[in-house]
Amino acid sequence: MFDLPAQRAYLSDKYDLAPSPELAASMDDIYQRMARVVSPVDWAIYAPYVKAINDLKAERNAVILGHNYMTPEIFHGISDFGGDSLQLAIKATEVKEDVIVQCGVHFMAETSKILSPNKTVLIPDMEAGCSLAESITAEGIAEMRKQYPGAPVVTYVNTTAEVKAASDICCTSSNAAQIVAAQDSHTVIMTPDQYLAQNVARDVPQKNVVWWEGSCIVHEQYSASDLRDFREWNPGTRLIAHPECPPDVVAEADFSGSTSGIIKYVTDEKPEKALLITECSMASNIADELPEVDFVGPCNMCPYMKKITLEKVLYSLDTMTGQVEVDADVAEKARLSVQRMIDLSRQLGL
Repeated sequence: MFDLPAQRAYLSDKYDLAPSPELAASMDDIYQRMARVVSPVDWAIYAPYVKAINDLKAERNAVILGHNYMTPEIFHGISDFGGDSLQLAIKATEVKEDVIVQCGVHFMAETSKILSPNKTVLIPDMEAGCSLAESITAEGIAEMRKQYPGAPVVTYVNTTAEVKAASDICCTSSNAAQIVAAQDSHTVIMTPDQYLAQNVARDVPQKNVVWWEGSCIVHEQYSASDLRDFREWNPGTRLIAHPECPPDVVAEADFSGSTSGIIKYVTDEKPEKALLITECSMASNIADELPEVDFVGPCNMCPYMKKITLEKVLYSLDTMTGQVEVDADVAEKARLSVQRMIDLSRQLGL
């Protein structure tokens, strides 16, 4: 557990983190990336942290990878690269810096360490876990293999290193259907997200897709009746769902796609109003790039993603705490599954 008072005392002794309208004004170029969703008052609070972190990155030879579910002050203020799980996994193999700070959840930091074993990988809060990742174990993979002998295991990257190591190939929501379709076997095991698997089964009818019954606490909360009610109350709003949502929710939506797919759809279509049926920060992080789109609620927040804050990033990078390690044997096997995903994605032009 974090000792937040001690952490704050340490940072306040070393940095001037008092809210500063003057500093905020001098960093207006950064602020304009999030001005639509972050108030000037809040920016004056965030600006000292953003400056301190960006200065410290240069000293530590560090790079920050920010997931699309990060809050705007992290995603736009300090992240060197932003994206979904696949994009960040690929970027982890390409960065030249010595230190990777993962602004996301723990399995993402593990993936970065697996792909870049010689880098120092930090996660600002070790308790930034994932309900979906916690729903499956390597023993669960073994159970599925016994039930469906010979079937390849396609595992969502939202899993631990041990689960990746027990699998044949990984996938993300942006490439899951294509990776399943590319498997030689007629029966394909998908873990751990039952809803992603069911949506893939619909899109890849030539395969017999079987699945583990895990789910994401954010996306499983949405229901088809919620969408029908919202459409009735807000006619003309484009409903855009993530494939981790239940199949009836996806069927009710106007479009379904991965995080990167949702961004591309909204960017290309520019609907007058859009409801993103996914994690809250998604809309916030693209709002300033699409001023013509009115992003409307409701939304659900991931409590694990929100554990990552500017304060924790600064403390982690300053003290070099929160280092992520993966057992060498596990990492080697997991690396094969992740690298197969990356290689096949590139081969398929994804």
